[in-house]
Amino acid sequence: MPGTFSQLYIHVVFAVRGRKSLILSNWEDELYKYVTGIIQNKDQKLLAINGMPDHIHILIGMKPNCCLSDLVREVKKSSNNFIKERKFTRQKFEWQDGYGAFSHGQRSLDNVIQYIMNQKERHKTQTFRDEYVAFLKKFQIEYKEEYLFEWII
Repeated sequence: MPGTFSQLYIHVVFAVRGRKSLILSNWEDELYKYVTGIIQNKDQKLLAINGMPDHIHILIGMKPNCCLSDLVREVKKSSNNFIKERKFTRQKFEWQDGYGAFSHGQRSLDNVIQYIMNQKERHKTQTFRDEYVAFLKKFQIEYKEEYLFEWII
C-alpha cells in the first residue's frame, strides 16, 4: 500500500493441545524453519521463534495488510499438517485453540528477541502457566481461567 507506513511487532504464543510435550529437539528446527516460511510467504517478517516441547513463541514484524488471526490460523493449520506428514511424532499432534498476542515497540525488540531465544533456560525456573499468566497481567488483558490453555496438573 503506497503511502502506508507502520511499525507493528507482535509476540505470539500458542501451545500443543493438552499441553503434551511433543515438540522434540531433534525436529524442532525443521518446524521453526517451516513456520518461518509460512510467515515469509504471507509477506510478514519473522524476527524470532523458539519454544519448548509444549509451546512456541514467535515475534513477527507485521504489515497492516495482514490479519493476525488469519496468519496464526494458517501457521497452526499448515505446521500441524507438516508435523503429521513428516511423522515427527507417533502421538496425535494438534495445536490448542487460541493464542496469546502481545504488541511491542521498537525499543523493546532486542529484549523480546532475547526472551524468546532463552526459552529453555527460562523454563528451568518458570512454568509455562506462570509465564503466560504473567504476560496477560503485564499487558493488562482480562481473562477467564476456563478459557486459558489446558494446563498439566
